[in-house]
Amino acid sequence: MNSKKTAALALSILLALPVAVTAGGNKDAGAEKKSSYMRFAWWGNPSRDERTIKVAQMYMAANPGTTIDTETTGWAGYWDKLNTQAGTNTLPDLMQHDYAYLYQWASRNQLLDLTKYMKSGVINTSKIDSSILAAGTVNGKVYGISMGTNAMGLCYNKNILEKAGVKIDQLKWTWNDLEQISTTIYQKTGVQTIPFGTIDVRPIFENELRQTGASFYAKDGKSLGFTDTSMLKNFWDMQVRMIKAGVMLPADVAFVTVTVDESLFAKEKSWCDFVWSNQLIATQKALNKPIELVLMPRIQNAKRPGTYLKPSMFFSIPASAENPDMAAKVLNYYLNDLKANDVLLGERGVPCPSDVLASVSAKVDPVMKQSYDFVAVAAKNSSPIDPPDPSASGEVLKILRDVTQEVLTGAITSDEGVKKFVEKANAALAK
Repeated sequence: MNSKKTAALALSILLALPVAVTAGGNKDAGAEKKSSYMRFAWWGNPSRDERTIKVAQMYMAANPGTTIDTETTGWAGYWDKLNTQAGTNTLPDLMQHDYAYLYQWASRNQLLDLTKYMKSGVINTSKIDSSILAAGTVNGKVYGISMGTNAMGLCYNKNILEKAGVKIDQLKWTWNDLEQISTTIYQKTGVQTIPFGTIDVRPIFENELRQTGASFYAKDGKSLGFTDTSMLKNFWDMQVRMIKAGVMLPADVAFVTVTVDESLFAKEKSWCDFVWSNQLIATQKALNKPIELVLMPRIQNAKRPGTYLKPSMFFSIPASAENPDMAAKVLNYYLNDLKANDVLLGERGVPCPSDVLASVSAKVDPVMKQSYDFVAVAAKNSSPIDPPDPSASGEVLKILRDVTQEVLTGAITSDEGVKKFVEKANAALAK
C-alpha cells in the first residue's frame, strides 16, 4: 500500500475511534483531524498524474499531519463522475475545472466564490494579469483560478513528414493544404490521418468557424452562434472524402476512447493529432519520437484568426467542500510555490504568475519549451476568446460528437447531420 493510501486509512481509523470528552481533554481533536484532510480531483494523463501527486506529497511533507486524497480520471469520464458526485453531495474539496463548464457550475451555485481567499492573500493572485483572472469570473465572482494558458494546435510526427518529403508553413497553410498533405503522406508512407477531434470535435470545428467571424454559441447562450451551416457541412464532407479515399482512419476505429499512450498517434497509425498546447508533454512521451506543434490551418478570406488563448484549466473549490480553507491553501501551493512548479513545469499550460513563469522558463526541457514557444506564436495570431459556455454546453458537445460519428460512418449524410445537429443543439440551448 502506498504512503498516501496508508495515511488516508490511518486517518479514517482515527476518526472512527470514540473521543472521550473529559475535563482537560481535547474536545476539538476530531475537528482538527477533519481540518487537515481534503480530497483533490482532476482529469489527466500519466505525466500530469505523476507530477500532481508528487506535489501533493510535497505539500503533506511541508505540512505534517495533513492528508490530500487524490482522485484522477481521464477527460472522457471526469464530468460524468463529478456530476454524479454533485448529485450525491460527495464532491471533492478541490477540483480541476474547465472553461466550457465553469459558467454552468457557477450558475447552479455549485462553486465557491474565491474572492475572500484572494483578498486575504491565502490565494495570492498579485502576479497574475487581470485578463487571466477575468476568465474565471462569472457575474463579478471568481469561481476558478487559471493554472495555465493554452492554445489548440495540430501536432505531427516529424519522422513521418520527413519520410513523405512534406513541410508545413504554419502561418500560411490552409484546410485544403491539410487534405493534400494528408493524401501525400498516405500515398508515400501508408500512414493515415485521424478524424478531426475524436475526443472533442468542437475545438477543431470552432477554430474554422471563428475565422468566418461567427462564434459557436450566441452571446445569450440560448442558441448556436451561427446560422450559415455550410462550414459544418464542408467540415464533415472533407473528412468523408478522406475516409472514402483511405487517407483518413475509419470513424469506428478512431472514435474509441483510449489513453494517450494507446492513441492512434502514439501507435503511428496517424501522422497527426489535434491537441491543446499543455498536452504536448504527454503526447510526445507517448510517441517517444520528435514531434512538432503548429497553428491550425486557415480558411480562405478569413475575417479573424480562429485561434484563441484559453485558460488551460481552472482549480475550483466546490460550494459543498468539507474543507475549503485547506483547499484554498493547497490551490495556492500549486499556483505559486516555486519548488512545486519545478515539478509541475507548466504541464497544465504556460504558468500564470509572472515569477513562476520566469522561474520555470529557465528550467523546462525542449518539449516544454516548444509548448511555450507555440503559445507565444499563438498569442500573435489569435483573436479574443468567446464568453464562457452556456449551461447546456455539455449536452451540445455530446450531440456534436455523436452526430459527427454518424456522418463519418455513413449512417447519415452530411446534410442530414447538419439538420440533426442544429435542431437538437438549439433545442438543448433553448431549454
